[in-house]
Parts: sequence; structure tokens; C-alpha cells
Amino acid sequence: MAIDFKEHIASVKDFPNKGIIFRDITPILQDGKLYRAATHELAEYAKSRGAEVIVGPEARGFIVGCPVATELGIGFVPARKPHKLPREVESASYDLEYGSNVLEMHKDAIKPGQKVVICDDLMATAGTLHATKELIENLGGEVVGAAFYIELTDLKGREQFPDLDIYSLVKYHGA
Repeated sequence: MAIDFKEHIASVKDFPNKGIIFRDITPILQDGKLYRAATHELAEYAKSRGAEVIVGPEARGFIVGCPVATELGIGFVPARKPHKLPREVESASYDLEYGSNVLEMHKDAIKPGQKVVICDDLMATAGTLHATKELIENLGGEVVGAAFYIELTDLKGREQFPDLDIYSLVKYHGA
């Protein structure tokens, strides 16, 4: 029987700012069976896309992407916030639903032509996805898909990537 992951996502009003409904995945993470099931679904998606490596943006992308890479027996590459990586980096800036930031990856993290699936907890405005994809492509990788626990469809992030295959476990539209 398929799991309705939406039943296990907490909705927190006015966090982190008034008017925002924060979709909290920690109830899934706290339940080993749910976490494993969510990981398995994303891993099956990544496998179907021919992923050779998983990239996850800081911080929840680590929580989502690492177990996917482990299940598939492939590598994981973190896309970090500034000044967290010790070697030469590639950088890309992005806007969030409520702010802006920069992501960085080691310049040798992705091999030219390597097929990459990006994994993260949530796609809203797709700023993080845009920056992560830009980093991967600047390093010579091929983004073959993106997988999320949650997609906020009313923010139209998916529409920015008409040629990118995007998978999400749960979709929310509005409140």
C-alpha cells in the first residue's frame, strides 16, 4: 500500500515569517519506516534517471540526498553555504522564498558529463534548484533530474525548468 507522505508532514503557520506556512518533514525523519520509504521512492526515481551522483544543497538536501546516494551505491556531493568547503570552489547565488544566499561546490566535485540528480526537501520558488543546477553545469555535469519531498506548486518553481524532469513525493497548492 502506498504511503501518503502528506499525512506525516507538519504544517507550521507563520514560520519563519508571518504569512509563511512551513512544511516540516521532521515527522518523516523521526520515523525510520517512513524515512526509509521516502528515501526508497527518491532512490527509485534517481535510478530511473540514470544518476551517477546525487547532489544535495545545504542543509536538508544532505538529509534527503545522502541516504538516496547510499541506497544506490553512488556518491553524494554537498552544495554548501559560503566558506564551508576547504578547497577551491565554484559559487552561485540564489533567492529564497524569504531571503537570498550563495551555494558553493568543490571545483572537482562533478566529473564532466556525469549524470546528476539533485535531491532536496522542498521546491518553492526554485532558487536553490537554480543555483545548484548552475553549479553542476558549470562544473561540466548533466542534471538529469531533481527530486523533492515537497513541492509548493503555487510558487511555480517547476515552470522555470520546462526541460528538467522533476519528481516530488507531495505537492501543496496554497495553504
